Amino acid sequence: MHPGLTNSVQNRAQPTWTSTTNLKRRAFLKACGVAAAAAGLDTELAAKVAHAVSAPDRPPVVWLHFQECTGCTETLLRTSKPAVQELILELISLDYHETLAAAAGHQLEANLHKVLEEQAGRFILVVEGAIPTKDGGIYCKVGGRTAAQSLEETASKAAAVIAIGSCASFGGIAAAPPNPTGAVGVPALIKNKAVITLPGCPPNPYNLLSTVLHYLTFGKLPTLDAKGRPLFAYGRTIHEHCPRRPHFDAGRFAKAFGDDGHRAGWCLYEMGCKGPKTYASCSTNHFCEVVGAWPIGIGHPCVGCTEEEIAFQIPLHDTIEIPAPTSKAGHAPIEAEFRGRNGISPVATGFAGLVGGVLVGIALMAAKELAVKDKAEEV
Repeated sequence: MHPGLTNSVQNRAQPTWTSTTNLKRRAFLKACGVAAAAAGLDTELAAKVAHAVSAPDRPPVVWLHFQECTGCTETLLRTSKPAVQELILELISLDYHETLAAAAGHQLEANLHKVLEEQAGRFILVVEGAIPTKDGGIYCKVGGRTAAQSLEETASKAAAVIAIGSCASFGGIAAAPPNPTGAVGVPALIKNKAVITLPGCPPNPYNLLSTVLHYLTFGKLPTLDAKGRPLFAYGRTIHEHCPRRPHFDAGRFAKAFGDDGHRAGWCLYEMGCKGPKTYASCSTNHFCEVVGAWPIGIGHPCVGCTEEEIAFQIPLHDTIEIPAPTSKAGHAPIEAEFRGRNGISPVATGFAGLVGGVLVGIALMAAKELAVKDKAEEV
């Protein structure tokens, strides 16, 4: 086996490399089921996913690094269902990754060129990090080649291109004003083929896994939005499934870190939460398989890291305009200030009484209508 990676293309044709080498069949199918569910697929397709990923000739994955903090790779290493070794050896065939490779220098570069030659038109390219464009791209040169040259050479031979993280998707923090290196995302340079974007700082690793497995299983990309993001992960806003959403609808907002509202789990909108305009799956697919491990889950407002017009452009704690009313009434007219730890303001009490009275009135009207209907049927 090539020392550069644990699964080299040199061993690709050998039938002994199977999906059950290090995994029990049941655990493997469970991992495939989790990946299928994350991609919005019926879990019954787990067997089909398993068949696709266990094929010895499945397309390999080439992973390039540019201007980034390696946070996207770090989040990939935090998976446990499946674990990272199962992910890169059993579920996807990771043939080139500068951070995870055992080799370095000429040896590793030779392996990359081997993949580009032998798997041209088949491999999946994953790009992490923004690409500098100013001053001839001197800010990210490797082996005498600029980041743009490396990207264009590799992408031209790839079957699919995935930009993982906000930096690769639209420039991210590297492109924040004044953007001294002229950093841009992959879609700004690759125009001759579709680029799947998985923004996030970092993105959830299951978004990448699900996208790759969807391609391996069905031979096509998942449904994308106008920005190239898979709808299964970026089809709804954080706000739609936020556990603090009931407080938003009731008009209960935390004002500062540590105040009574913040401790009670009230909405973080007035502290700068960008959830109403941020399309991502963080509120339903938490990180590290730990419930509550995401920004709002630990008490910090969403910073909008998946949105180019928000991330690293609008200060963290500045509020944003709500795109549209969330209900016919908009914000309920409650501003329940605490009267001690468990106190309720008279305004809140009065509103609750009003709502209760309306609901009781509706119930009585419905009961009368049913009674009249029953009598009419009896006649």
